[in-house]
Amino acid sequence: MDLNLRFWSVEGKSFFQRYLHWLDILDPTHLLKSKNDIEDSRLLLETNPQTLQEPLRNKQVKQAWMLSLSSVQSGTGEIIPFAFRPPAFLPIVTPLLFTSLLPHREAKHMFIWQFLFYAYTAGFTIANGNATAKAEDIPLPQKQLLLCTGTVFYAASVGTFPTFAMKRYGLNSPTVKTFYRRILPIPLVAGLSALNVMIPRGVEFEDGIEVMDKNGNVIGVSQKAGMKAVRETALSRAALFGTAILIPDSLLYFIKRTHYLVRNPQALPGMRMILTFLVLGMMLPVSFSIFPQLGKINRDDLETEILSSTEETELFYNRGF
Repeated sequence: MDLNLRFWSVEGKSFFQRYLHWLDILDPTHLLKSKNDIEDSRLLLETNPQTLQEPLRNKQVKQAWMLSLSSVQSGTGEIIPFAFRPPAFLPIVTPLLFTSLLPHREAKHMFIWQFLFYAYTAGFTIANGNATAKAEDIPLPQKQLLLCTGTVFYAASVGTFPTFAMKRYGLNSPTVKTFYRRILPIPLVAGLSALNVMIPRGVEFEDGIEVMDKNGNVIGVSQKAGMKAVRETALSRAALFGTAILIPDSLLYFIKRTHYLVRNPQALPGMRMILTFLVLGMMLPVSFSIFPQLGKINRDDLETEILSSTEETELFYNRGF
């Protein structure tokens, strides 16, 4: 079991506990640390036997844990590419989400921003998913690239279609504009974001992921555990982006009637950007904390070949995020 998963096995048992840890993990200052700093933190955790017994009592050990959790892939132990580390998610995804939902003059401009948004979130999903899946038909990187490219193109096309329909058929009534620009994007982005997790990580439930006992020993590979891991992550991602659109739009519905915005309507986009950033910032640790990072599955829910390999009543897996 990787160091990061060992941490979650001790410190990730309740939602509130996980939430507090994610507030520290998402600290953007972790992005300023060098590769040597990350490797030194891992070395400290690996060579100090006390780090798992009281992982947060010592300040230096706590900082090492947070840096490891924010920078290292839990399945492989490799350093995550800079742009796909959890602390980089908020500053990158906020302008992409905001710009992808603006009322662009041409549908092709909206398609580009939708494509960038879904391409980044798909890349983040793969970089932080369960890395124990092994594709049997074609090499895993190529398979994920094919799945990711197709999903991103589909999501961007579907996300752009309402704007295309409005431009193509001259749907300019206030009611139609409100529906297409304010109501429809909420379920549409939420659903497409969930799809953008399910398909790129499809190899996890198609080929299975490793399941472990409470001591971290690998018992076998399970497709059912893979489906559970991907489903939970997809639900949390849908909740994140659904609320990131719903709450700012709901607040702006009332705020834009204030005296200041009536006199200064040009301030509305800036206000929407700020609200989107704040809501995403509040919801991001919540979405990562909804389900345990070290997922749990009952023995009876697993495949027959795994049932015969252990007497443990519960097994564990890396959910990813």
